[in-house]
Amino acid sequence: MKHNKGIHHISVLAGDPKVNHNFYVNKLGMRMVKKSVNQDDPGTYHLFYGNEAATPGSSLTFFPWPRAHKGTKGTGESVNVAFKVPEGSQDFWIERLAYEDISCSEPFEIFGKQAIRFEDPDGLELDLIFDGEAKSKISSYESTVPLEYSIQGFESTRLRLSEADGTVDILTNILGFEEKSSNGNLTLFETDANIGGSLIIETADEEHGRGGRGIVHHVAFRAENEEELGQLREHVLSKGLNPTGIIDRHWFKSVYYREPGGVLFEMASDDPGYAVDEDFEHLGEKLILPPWLEPRRTLIEQTLPSLEI
Repeated sequence: MKHNKGIHHISVLAGDPKVNHNFYVNKLGMRMVKKSVNQDDPGTYHLFYGNEAATPGSSLTFFPWPRAHKGTKGTGESVNVAFKVPEGSQDFWIERLAYEDISCSEPFEIFGKQAIRFEDPDGLELDLIFDGEAKSKISSYESTVPLEYSIQGFESTRLRLSEADGTVDILTNILGFEEKSSNGNLTLFETDANIGGSLIIETADEEHGRGGRGIVHHVAFRAENEEELGQLREHVLSKGLNPTGIIDRHWFKSVYYREPGGVLFEMASDDPGYAVDEDFEHLGEKLILPPWLEPRRTLIEQTLPSLEI
């Protein structure tokens, strides 16, 4: 069976972890699929939210630093995360966002699909794209949002770039995307994946963004396994870029590099997945550490802020 290309996960800087969790799980109805720590800074959380099935192409992850400054949007970064929700669920979502005191835009159209736009508590721009049908339920997890309206996974992310040619080369010749349509300064790229299969490039003449809460840290793209990840890494090297070696993130293997437009890209393997170290039915219910951090659990738990959820 052909392996779907597209977005694997997107990681974002956030502020208060409790506020972050309340917004994505209680208000938007996403499933916490992993509660862990930043492997490069284990004194802070790494929180993973996904669809009910915890599949690649659905996972929005956060590094929450309660005292982090607010970031500034600009070129050289992802400035929007769009989720796919079932077609015909506009009334439900507009009413739900109003009930949760989340201000949203009037419905608008983007590349032929209906959408609404709003922000998370840290200022990350989010879209809901109304397209397709709800997937079948495969776990006992009960979301705060009924299945027929629930977030299915990513529709797309939007990269704001001052110069796009090098990025387009990476997307189309390495990551499996095809250019599909243009509208003004927006260009749509797609794969055949049902979720995470779209990406929009926005060209703009403005200053680079500045990292902080509400700003995307990196965008990760799917590789089938470690073997394919190694092959993709060689292709990146052949473009004159400087990828890391293959890094073991326990739930997937990763390679990172700064693409020509300035965005931090990751390539991540689909395997072994979030259920490699806890029961699929109980994902995200307790703090999970990768094996190499387990000996430091007591110190890490003492350092982390309380997150009783």
